[in-house]
Amino acid sequence: MTDFTTRADGRTPDQLRPVTIERGWSAHAEGSALISFGGTKVLCTASFTGGVPRWLTGKGKGWVTAEYAMLPRATNSRNDREAVKGKIGGRTHEISRLIGRALRAVVDTKALGENTIVIDCDVLQADGGTRTAAITGAYVALADAIEWGRAKGFVGKNAKVLLDSVAAVSVGIIDGEPMLDLAYVEDVRAETDMNVVVTGRGLFVEVQGTAEGAPFDKRELDALLELGVAGCADLRDAQSSVLAS
Repeated sequence: MTDFTTRADGRTPDQLRPVTIERGWSAHAEGSALISFGGTKVLCTASFTGGVPRWLTGKGKGWVTAEYAMLPRATNSRNDREAVKGKIGGRTHEISRLIGRALRAVVDTKALGENTIVIDCDVLQADGGTRTAAITGAYVALADAIEWGRAKGFVGKNAKVLLDSVAAVSVGIIDGEPMLDLAYVEDVRAETDMNVVVTGRGLFVEVQGTAEGAPFDKRELDALLELGVAGCADLRDAQSSVLAS
């Protein structure tokens, strides 16, 4: 096991950063959560509307989608707003689609009915793992938006819209050691960087892994996946706790 001092913040290799989820942070959205993975903070809001996109009309199914954005000063230097640039960046599109896929993996769209839920994930402060924090917080916002729709009569009283929970975490190999939930200073020097999206039952929704410095073998891959599953189980417990409060 790597010495504690290997990590900048003193964590062990298999330890998450401090995680907080402030449910109902927005007074206006049907569901919301401000989530923190250490220094990374993401505001997730869920907007519930009746009706679905034209291509889904009349099919008896709902739709869940997501949009991701980073505030200009979420990082240590200012970035121009993409709205001002007039073009959404490829990274933003990629992460938005990832969040949407992760959420739809645990939603029964027929049980949702012909309703649409749009999740907006806005990064207030970035310190690594923004997409994984966004997915984890978005699930809490989604759950509350569904219950709002049920209370208003848009969703069936006994309809089971959520089939499971979903959470995500980053893992990576640094100096030959697999590590969980990378902060930015770790992420930039990782030999392998991976994002793992896992359901509450421990099933994989998506695994995004890249050898940044050196190729990795199956033993290292298995170690990373084990770390990711264990980390997501802890995040699942945090989600369950805040939703039960």
